[in-house]
Amino acid sequence: MLELIGLLVGLAAGSLVPWTIPSQYSLYVAAGLLAALDSALGGYCARIKGEFHLPVFLSGIIGNAAIAAFLTWLGQKLGIPLYLAAVVVFGARMFQNFAKIRRELLTSKQKRDTINQLDIVSSSQEDQK
Repeated sequence: MLELIGLLVGLAAGSLVPWTIPSQYSLYVAAGLLAALDSALGGYCARIKGEFHLPVFLSGIIGNAAIAAFLTWLGQKLGIPLYLAAVVVFGARMFQNFAKIRRELLTSKQKRDTINQLDIVSSSQEDQK
């Protein structure tokens, strides 16, 4: 629920505050945004699985953004669109994280039902002893 509130506040702030990005920084912002979205989906996936750790999440956001910015900067210096490497990698990881989230959300009820059935069976076997 907290994530949804944060998303809504961010969307409202982004739509109400008139802010433009200079065109020379657009590639950096695009690569950084993909890095942030990848980290956010990875963090949510870890949260659903019960494996979320804030230091890992924060280091992932900072590290991913730094790598994306470095690749973009290096690509501009060399005249090669290296930012596309970040776009491809972070884009692919976003789809993988989304698939994991979807799979976890869809199977979590089935897992709970299976666990409940196993508990019922084991308790009835203990009662028979």
